[in-house]
Amino acid sequence: MRLSHVSIAVLTCALLGVSLGHALANAQTVPADTHVLELRSPPAIVGTARHTGPFAQGDSLNLVAELKPLDPSPVKRVQLDTTHKIIELAPGVQFSAWTFGDQVPGPAIRARVGDTIHFSMTNRSDEAMPGGLMMMAAPMMHSMDFHAAMVSPQDKYRSIAPGQTIEFDFKLNYPGIFMYHCGTPMILEHIASGMYGALIVEPREGYPTKVDREYLVVQSEFYVKPDATGRKVGGAPLYVLDTERLRAAQPNYTVFNGAHNGMVKKPLPAKAGERVRLFVLNVGPSKTSSFHVVGTIFDKVWLEGNPANQMLGMQTVLLGSSNSAIMEMMIPEDGSYIMVDHHFANASQGAIGLISTLPPKQSVDVEHNNMEASATPKDPTVAQAKQDFESKCMACHTMGQGKKLGPDLAGVTTRRTDAWLARWLTSPSKMLKTDSQAKALLKEFNNLLMPDQGLSKEEVARTIAYFHWIDAAATKK
Repeated sequence: MRLSHVSIAVLTCALLGVSLGHALANAQTVPADTHVLELRSPPAIVGTARHTGPFAQGDSLNLVAELKPLDPSPVKRVQLDTTHKIIELAPGVQFSAWTFGDQVPGPAIRARVGDTIHFSMTNRSDEAMPGGLMMMAAPMMHSMDFHAAMVSPQDKYRSIAPGQTIEFDFKLNYPGIFMYHCGTPMILEHIASGMYGALIVEPREGYPTKVDREYLVVQSEFYVKPDATGRKVGGAPLYVLDTERLRAAQPNYTVFNGAHNGMVKKPLPAKAGERVRLFVLNVGPSKTSSFHVVGTIFDKVWLEGNPANQMLGMQTVLLGSSNSAIMEMMIPEDGSYIMVDHHFANASQGAIGLISTLPPKQSVDVEHNNMEASATPKDPTVAQAKQDFESKCMACHTMGQGKKLGPDLAGVTTRRTDAWLARWLTSPSKMLKTDSQAKALLKEFNNLLMPDQGLSKEEVARTIAYFHWIDAAATKK
C-alpha cells in the first residue's frame, strides 16, 4: 500500500501525539528558502591567457572585516588569483603564505540565493611580488573548492599550473556562510598556508532581522617554524610551514582574520544600543572553535548562516573545521566587548578581538577576559616565552602589578643572576634543599612552594630571555 505525503504526515503526527494543525503551525514559524535546485552548469574552461593587474576583482568582494551591502547584480563576477607572498602573521613573524586574491583570508564574496557566480582564477604563483621581494616559495599547482557550489569536483575544482587560468559558473542554491579553499593535494598544507575565505549567501528574501552593523570573523590556525636556510625579510627571520606540527594539529597561532591580535589593535566599532551581526567561519584546518563574546548574549544564532537553523539565547557557539554561524547580539552599554575562542588555549595563541564603542585611543588591549595586554616581543622566541608565562604563571605572579601568591617578577633580572633563575626554573624543590635565598623566598610567601614545571633547557632559556626583555623595556620608559 502506497501512502500520500499527507497520509504520512497525519500518521507521523498521530504516533508523536500531536495534531497535524499544531505541527503545521510550528513548521510555519521556521524560515525556509524553498525553490527548485539548479544543478546544471557549463563545463569549466582552462586556458593560458592569464590575468594581469589586480589579484582580486569583483563588485561582490569584501576585503576587510566590515561587510558592505549586497551587490544587486544576479551574476557575480569574481576574480581571485593565487599568489605566493609574505604576510606579517604576528610581530616579528614574517610567514611565507599562499593566497587567494593576495591576502589571508582571501576576500569574502557576498551574494544571494539564486545568483550565479562567474568565477575566474589565474595561478600567479610564479610572479614576483611587488616591492622587490625574492621568491620565497616555489610556484606550484593550485585549485578552488567552493563549499557553496553543487558541481562536479573533477570539472570545476581541477588543479591548474602556474600561468593557467580556469573559469566556471555555478548557481547558489542554499543560504549560508560557506568556506572556499584550495583543493590541491596536500589540501591540509594549502589551507594551512592561507588559501581560504568565505562566500556569504543571503536568503532569497534577505535576513528576517535588521541590524546596525555586519562583520566577518574568520578563525584559522598557523603552523610555523624558522626557515631552515636562515632567509630573512626586511631583517626579520622568515617563517615557513611546519608540516610536522601541522600533521600533529599543534598550531603556534590561532587567529581571527589572519593576524595575531589584529582586531585588538583595531577593534570593530559599534555603539551602545546597536544590534550587531557577526558572520563567523572557522576554517581550521584541524581545530574546533568555541566562539564567545564577553558581556553580551547571542539572542539569535543561525547555524551555518542559514536562518532555518535558528537557536536562541546562546552564550557560546561551537564550530568545527569549516563550520560557520551568523550570531546576532545587542551592545548593551559603552565598553569593549571581547570576542574570544573559549577554548582558551586557542585564545592564548591569538584568537581574540574586540567590538568597542570607545574611541580608538581609549580601547583597552586585552588578552583573555579582562586582563590587559602587555607589549609583544618582536623576537618570536621571546614572544613564545611570553605566551608560556601568561598561560602558566600569571595565576601566581605579575609583571609590575605587585605581589600575588608569589613575587612580582618585574625587575627579577636585577635581583637574581641568570644562573640562579635557571636553577630555580628547572627545579624549585631541589633548590630549596640548599639555597638560602630560595628558603627565604619560601618563608616570605607563607611556605607556598612553587611546583616544579618540568621545563626543558630551551624553555628555561627563553623564559629568562623574556624576563630580560621585560626589564629592558621598563628601563626605556
